[in-house]
Amino acid sequence: MSQIVRAAIIGATGYGGAEVIRLLQAHPLVKITSVISTSNAGAPLADHFPHLQEVVVDILDQLDVDLIASKSDVVFLATPAGVSAELSPKLLAAGLKVIDISGDLRLKSSSDYEKWYKKKPASEDMLAKSIYALSEVFGDEVKGSDLIANPGCYPTATLLGLIPAVKAGWIDPSTIIIDAKSGVSGAGRGVNLGVHYAEVNENLNVYKVNKHQHIPEIEQALSRVAGKPVVTTFTTHLVPMTRGIMSTMYATVNGEHTAADFIELYRQFYEGRKFVRIRQEGKFPSTKEVYGSNYCDIGFSVDERTGRVTIVSVIDNVVKGAAGQAIQNLNLMYGWEETTGLLFAPVYP
Repeated sequence: MSQIVRAAIIGATGYGGAEVIRLLQAHPLVKITSVISTSNAGAPLADHFPHLQEVVVDILDQLDVDLIASKSDVVFLATPAGVSAELSPKLLAAGLKVIDISGDLRLKSSSDYEKWYKKKPASEDMLAKSIYALSEVFGDEVKGSDLIANPGCYPTATLLGLIPAVKAGWIDPSTIIIDAKSGVSGAGRGVNLGVHYAEVNENLNVYKVNKHQHIPEIEQALSRVAGKPVVTTFTTHLVPMTRGIMSTMYATVNGEHTAADFIELYRQFYEGRKFVRIRQEGKFPSTKEVYGSNYCDIGFSVDERTGRVTIVSVIDNVVKGAAGQAIQNLNLMYGWEETTGLLFAPVYP
């Protein structure tokens, strides 16, 4: 546990990159050696995030692979879609480990990526090499890997809520309906009318109906654990809050399983995985109860009248849905305890 890993963050002026920086400040085995922004190189990071003044004093570096490789061991890519597909091969060739927080390496099908992301996909070699690292489910594959595809925020909340039941055969995957809601930070730091205060405040919007780029990611993972193709209905909404995702999922129950049965199944499935917390029967989580943390909280109700289960899963989209899980995967990659640097309570109220 004495090894110190040197980390670089590319995309340091976005919300995801800034959160990686904030969380790594508390990590005992990592030292940030480079913060990179192609559009703001030469400026202090605190010019863009004053909350980091005198906490992180780094000047933003230009994107130079050789320079990054000279002073880093691992790179976090908190970049827009399309960047990692081109950049990751260069970083790997320079001897760096890569944790990609964008969506470029999550989908194993390049045609699916082109269809849903409208970008040029990564090479087939890169897609085959990358590990889709939903920590609590596929974490065993992460150790020793050089290339991690960090899951998306909506898929993290949704898949953690569905996979144990799908894998056990307790629900019919063809009946899954997912109703998901996110805070505005999920849209990133860019300026557009959709996240303008006057548009978001006191409002509730549905968006990307049947077109959200996280649909194939969710279906890919569910199909993998189900052992057959799974198609879902997934609908997203924007709510007037900064952080948080609530994914409410509905499915037909196979057999006769009560809410108590589901609770026991999930507690056994996630035994020893400290960041997934299962609620008692009749209790449901809210986004405020995981705010600023790496926890995912899950609650259940089985309706005997309809034969359906309702599963409610909440996360902080910027932490468990991005930076926190990326650091959790860093821990798994290096063989450290996966909670290292992440065991802090949610911010409340």
